[in-house]
Amino acid sequence: MADNKDFGTTKSSNAKSNPKRIAFIKGRLAARVKHEEEEMVMTVPNLVVREIIAFQVMVIVLALISLIFNAPLEWIASPEHTPNPAKAPWYFLGLQELLHYFPPVVAGVILPTLAIVALVVIPYVPVNLKREGLWKARPKQTLVVLLVSVGIVSAVLLSYRVYAMVIPTWIVTACMIVPYRSKKEGGFVGWLGSRSLSWWVMTWFVVIVVVLTSIGTLFRGPEWSWTWPWNEIY
Repeated sequence: MADNKDFGTTKSSNAKSNPKRIAFIKGRLAARVKHEEEEMVMTVPNLVVREIIAFQVMVIVLALISLIFNAPLEWIASPEHTPNPAKAPWYFLGLQELLHYFPPVVAGVILPTLAIVALVVIPYVPVNLKREGLWKARPKQTLVVLLVSVGIVSAVLLSYRVYAMVIPTWIVTACMIVPYRSKKEGGFVGWLGSRSLSWWVMTWFVVIVVVLTSIGTLFRGPEWSWTWPWNEIY
């Protein structure tokens, strides 16, 4: 470049007439968003559309069932003939089942209040903000805390002979411990291991509600005694 007497730059699109070419490259900055796979979707439309479809399917199924089977209505209400047992609506049968085991203050006030407070507070526990699995950090300490907590809850429930809550609690706890004992990271066991503490608490709560409601609906007869659903009650 130093031996050339004249050196200039011109704009040209002909490579033959100007064999020596200089290209000017401007630096460009572009914002790039790295996509991460997360178990999150927008409420609208993802969740709302699914809820609408599920609601429509439920209405169609109930309409078809009503055409085949008569509604299980009882006789006209009469103060001289009260049903035995007198059952609450299905969404309160879980609480009514608890009244069979605990004193009214405990089953009707303390336990529902604790459940509501727990459902409000647990999602804000720091461990859930990280969205990590239950066994990701300090697994041994977590196992000790889990076994002690389940042991205390089981002791209280067994003292009142609430087997309808003890057995589901043990089943859910066993499912929680499986990822800790297993070294597999994929499959169903790996999926269980990726669940957070709030997910397990909510699952336990839903299982308990379903079990208690099912027992109150199907397995309670006169004087709130255990009755198999296929036995006719007169």
